[in-house]
Amino acid sequence: MAEQGDGKEGGRRRASADARRKKILEAALSVFLAEGYVATRMDHVASRAGVAKGTIYVHFADKEALFRSLIHEEIGPVIASGATLAASFEGSTRDLLGALASVLQRELLGTQRADILRLVISEAPRFPWLAKFYWHEVVERGMALIRAVAARGVARGELASDTLQRFPQIIAAPLLVSVIWQSLFEPFEPLDTEAFLNSYIDMLMRGLACETA
Repeated sequence: MAEQGDGKEGGRRRASADARRKKILEAALSVFLAEGYVATRMDHVASRAGVAKGTIYVHFADKEALFRSLIHEEIGPVIASGATLAASFEGSTRDLLGALASVLQRELLGTQRADILRLVISEAPRFPWLAKFYWHEVVERGMALIRAVAARGVARGELASDTLQRFPQIIAAPLLVSVIWQSLFEPFEPLDTEAFLNSYIDMLMRGLACETA
């Protein structure tokens, strides 16, 4: 009986720690966005999260580890969702690219996760470790996913060339435009990112599709 009680108590402690960690990450994102990476201080994050500064160090070794965790836990799962979708998708290449665009719209562009990407774009040139980490955690995995989709399209006779396999960055272009546009120009001319991504995919498929596909 005591062991069962201990297990429940341990579960509650883990849940409490997980909730506290999530709260710290949410606070960190707000502070990083408001102050930039360089100016952000751990005591500012602690104040925003409503915890003692020492509590942050229970979960994160330093500011760099905190920022790495933001990328790993907020952006990484979006790539994983896309990979899971692609692995079992049975429709056409056009439909698969559209479904992946929906994942990006729902889980990245339509959420605060897009702010992390904006922050990476602005800060990575000054911090090589950040560019390298984001490359391995997000970009490399994303390009591998697009290459796999492109190879699938060629094998199914839906794509006429291996262009998309060789240059998966083609797919990144509208994503980056959407993020930059939302950040700088949205007040002047709002962008329907979902329609924008799908229009881009339609143009891409017209350029790459086999005539008989």
